[in-house]
Amino acid sequence: MQQTAKQSNLSSHRSSQASLTRLGGQRFCTEALPMNQRLEWLKEIIGKEYANVDITPPETMALYNDMYIYPWQQQMRLSPIQSNAISLERLKQEPTDISQDCYFAVLLTSGRYKLEQGGREVFLKPGEMSFYDATQPHRITIPDKFSKILISIPRPLLDKRLINAGNLTATKLPTKNGIGSVAAAMIESTTQQINSISALNFQQLAMPVLDLFTLLVSEQKAGLSSLSHHQTYALLRVKQFIHLYISESTLNTAMVSEGVGLSVRYINNLFSNEQTSLMRYITQQRLELSRRYLSNIIHRNLSITEIAMQCGFNNMAHFSRIFRQTYGASPREYRRQQLN
Repeated sequence: MQQTAKQSNLSSHRSSQASLTRLGGQRFCTEALPMNQRLEWLKEIIGKEYANVDITPPETMALYNDMYIYPWQQQMRLSPIQSNAISLERLKQEPTDISQDCYFAVLLTSGRYKLEQGGREVFLKPGEMSFYDATQPHRITIPDKFSKILISIPRPLLDKRLINAGNLTATKLPTKNGIGSVAAAMIESTTQQINSISALNFQQLAMPVLDLFTLLVSEQKAGLSSLSHHQTYALLRVKQFIHLYISESTLNTAMVSEGVGLSVRYINNLFSNEQTSLMRYITQQRLELSRRYLSNIIHRNLSITEIAMQCGFNNMAHFSRIFRQTYGASPREYRRQQLN
């Protein structure tokens, strides 16, 4: 029996190695390193491949982490991960590489998992999902051995499909039935069958998984709204249009109204549910986009004026004034505070 188990493990290892080669994947595991080298090595690997974080190792067990990373279409990545207990906290200056500017969808497959971001926290059990923004402060606390599947989704890829996706990070995405159940099952079965899937078929699974995840988050957004289904859809259309043209200084109420085929009065009635108006919403989105540019080390070579123009502002005095009113500091002061 013992020999059979060893043979089975060897066969599984060889199959995994073959799938890594076939799919262009990588494996990073602490098991080959001495205990006193694991922490710094793991911090370096996670910082390079996922996000720059501080790591708190477990107190009652050895530090152990085993990560597979498989590249997918459109710069997405699928990462099955097994680990002992661990806590991660995102560092202030993050990301240092534009490839890290992404969201992470997480499906917990065993153990317990706590995610905190944006003043929200979610506790996951096996089979449950959430997601987070890798560029924003977050904390992950896992008290026991666990396994999870991470899907890295570049920010532009998800932002094209969802408006203000960041408002729902660190919330539980329902997976017991409906779209959530289908999405979780597809992600888990893809991972389980990865040694048996051809490279072509594996790549073709990326977009269907992204589409299912997008539908799942969209349903969650709609479920939190007091608008009717028709009104929610109309508001999402308006926000999508604004998102597509936010960098254009000519974006105004008339342009939005014509672009979505709805009257300005009707659109403002939709926004009244969120205690704002169409133009205030446009300004809020421009300010939030500029704030992200200013706090992201990737864009440190852009001038304040260039950032303002890329966010749709064409009057620097106006931009500086409302930025200070909103965030309590001038754009230059805010950038210095965030990047120092």
